[in-house]
Amino acid sequence: MYLYIKALHIIFIVTWFSGMFYIVRLFIYNAEAETKPEPERSILQAQFKIMMRRLWYGITWPSAIITLILGPWLASQYGSFPEWLAVKLLFVMGLYIYHFSLHIIFKQQMGGIFKWNSRRLRIWNELATIFLVAIVLLAVMKESLSFVWGLLGLAGLMIMLFAGIGIYRRLRK
Repeated sequence: MYLYIKALHIIFIVTWFSGMFYIVRLFIYNAEAETKPEPERSILQAQFKIMMRRLWYGITWPSAIITLILGPWLASQYGSFPEWLAVKLLFVMGLYIYHFSLHIIFKQQMGGIFKWNSRRLRIWNELATIFLVAIVLLAVMKESLSFVWGLLGLAGLMIMLFAGIGIYRRLRK
């Protein structure tokens, strides 16, 4: 039973992350459509609203909820509560906070409020990448991952991601 729960947990983590990565892309496109002239703006934003609603409520939220159900179930089957799991759960809590922040942006954009520009959204999108790397490394490496090296690796990843955003921004201009 443990392996079935683990497989389902991984599947729903993948769909949850896919939804979070893609919803921010839709936020970016929707925010950029705000600068288009009519009727292009209305046409694009109507389509993006449909896509965002279906993705958010049809895939992302259900995956987050199922992941939240399967995670503790899986942990209860593990037998113990090692230190690496406690650290992983801190990142998972951060990921749910990130998810809720995306829900706020979703509600704003659905209401025609654009507080986040496309550049800020691109940067915010990379936070999910940092959570993904941290959580997967902790789940796979477990006790063999040094805390210091893990933090240094995450810092290096963040530097690379932000440098990539900067390079992309310059190339776009």
